[in-house]
Amino acid sequence: MSRAGRVRAETAAATRSFLRRRTAVFFTFFFPLLLVLIFGVLVRTQPGGGGLFARPDAYYLPGYLATVVLFTPLSRVGSEIARHRDGRRFEKLATTPLTRGEWLFAHTLVNVGVIGLASLLVFALVTLVTGASIPVSADLLLLVPFVVLGVVLFCGVGSVLGRLSDSQDGVVAASNSVALPLLFLSDTFVPPDLLPAWFLPAVNLSPLTYFSRGVRALTFAAPEGGGLAGLSAGGNLAVLGAVAVVAFAVGAVAVPRGE
Repeated sequence: MSRAGRVRAETAAATRSFLRRRTAVFFTFFFPLLLVLIFGVLVRTQPGGGGLFARPDAYYLPGYLATVVLFTPLSRVGSEIARHRDGRRFEKLATTPLTRGEWLFAHTLVNVGVIGLASLLVFALVTLVTGASIPVSADLLLLVPFVVLGVVLFCGVGSVLGRLSDSQDGVVAASNSVALPLLFLSDTFVPPDLLPAWFLPAVNLSPLTYFSRGVRALTFAAPEGGGLAGLSAGGNLAVLGAVAVVAFAVGAVAVPRGE
């Protein structure tokens, strides 16, 4: 079987496995939509009022999208590796021509499809229920590579977490421990001017920062802050792409083989 055939077969198997877990399917789409309803409708933004949610609604669109791009691949890929290890499926895969990179690529493709659809729903809900004004232009098409590269990056990180964790419970704990700080300290919901000055360099070290700032440059305005915060959407996309390639390569090596 060719490489394309192996990837296609594993992608189909991973898709069926995901669709059989109805609870996972439900919460993959429900959680980000619930977040939009809570913060976009119940906790209304107060432009000019200071503090959290003091910016226009459109400012927080990157945060809502980041929630999907961050949490879903971390937990799904990490949990999938944990389930494969528990069922000794990697021992069986070791007897096939399927490589580690091909396995991770196939599962990344599934996540790209799932998260792409969830991101589209989030984008539509934000514009419909919050009244966020999103400038419509051809540049919005860059949202597609931002989402794809974000998924690739965190699928790679999820693979590493799955390898390091000794159980599915461990994967969930590790995923939340990584995702929660990144979500709120990557220029998503918390503007940099609310953080201590000494911490701002650390914000630039988060790969999610380049996702959120790039998306905001397309949907709201130029990112705020100093230093690397001034990158254009294309610059942020380039940094995100470079980190995604490295993360995927490390994640592919981390996929167990014969365990």
